Amino acid sequence: MKILHTSDWHLGHVLYGYDRTDEQQSMLDQMVKIAKEEKPDLFLISGDVYHTAEPKPAVQKMFNKAVADLCKSCPDMTIVVTAGNHDSGTKHEIFKTPWEALNVHMIGKFDKDNLESHIVEVPGKGYVIALPFTNDRYLPVDIYQQLIDLANQKNTDNLPVVFSAHTAISGVDFTGHEDAGDKRVGGVDVMDVAKIGDGYDYLALGHIHKPQFLHTGKHNVRYSGSPMAVSFDEAYDHSVTIVEIPQHNATLTKDNFKMVKIQNPRPLVTLPNPDDTKVFGAWKEVIAQYETFPSDTKAYVRLNITDPEAMPSNAYDKAVEQARGKAYIFCFINAKRKTYSTDGSGQQQMTVEEFQATDPWEVVRMYAADTNSVLFDEENMQPLFNEVLESLKTKED
Repeated sequence: MKILHTSDWHLGHVLYGYDRTDEQQSMLDQMVKIAKEEKPDLFLISGDVYHTAEPKPAVQKMFNKAVADLCKSCPDMTIVVTAGNHDSGTKHEIFKTPWEALNVHMIGKFDKDNLESHIVEVPGKGYVIALPFTNDRYLPVDIYQQLIDLANQKNTDNLPVVFSAHTAISGVDFTGHEDAGDKRVGGVDVMDVAKIGDGYDYLALGHIHKPQFLHTGKHNVRYSGSPMAVSFDEAYDHSVTIVEIPQHNATLTKDNFKMVKIQNPRPLVTLPNPDDTKVFGAWKEVIAQYETFPSDTKAYVRLNITDPEAMPSNAYDKAVEQARGKAYIFCFINAKRKTYSTDGSGQQQMTVEEFQATDPWEVVRMYAADTNSVLFDEENMQPLFNEVLESLKTKED
């Protein structure tokens, strides 16, 4: 079975107030072209089709047209789309029945009373276990293995079995995600890959935007990554994954995979060093480089500044004015702020993004150090803090 695996399209995403429809349409056009050239048996989207649960009608229309174009480009291809944590599972399935007439399967919500609905047959080629994003508390403990066993019961011809899931797996690179920690990434709890179980040939993952394999001793677990950068910190190639699985229980190697790069007509650029989002520079250095940035280059631009106290009061206005009449778009100044280390070593630098990604308890500890609080009792306060945090997460879910 030949598969085109993709995820995290985030259609409708707006970058600092700027509409990205042209970029997203370009990405979709490239998807159709790749499908036409590669002729996969299965086109698999592992969640987060949209950026919000309430996408605008124009955004939904753009997606529906893309799916219709995919059907025309490769009529024998099966398309399976699962909802991610950004999607509305219910809205995902509104046109489920008419889509199935075109061999398009929209799986929006977990149906515990009909597990069969999560097994999609690719005629003569294999089976797909399509599990949309669902909070763990609503899933049976052994649901992953149940679904794998169910698929293998149907698999009497020894065909490949693919498991599609939208989740955060421990041990992968979370670069680009603002709220990434050991226990939770992008609002999704981190889980161990062993929880998925055994018996699948390829685990097609969505949610993490950096394309990568999870090395478990086998070469069969992969995040396809997002085909388009959603934040400036996603400074890596964006692509789709082509994988060919010869048969059930086959040993996959890198030779079974091909990554096809997606080109963005308006890339996200960070100055002073476009190749490294972690590099910062002094205001005078960065603004000088910004002033020589090619005026005919289509891009979104972010400035990384290490000395915000040295910036002039009109720094933002100056940056906006510099972009006026140019092909590029200025977005914002990313300035390192002073915080305090938790080991008593004094001040350290931290960006707003890094601060947002810091474990909440570490923020408490930094605040206590910053204020020299004599009332801070870590041993007694941490359990209370964790209790309040869990309560807030429950309300959010």
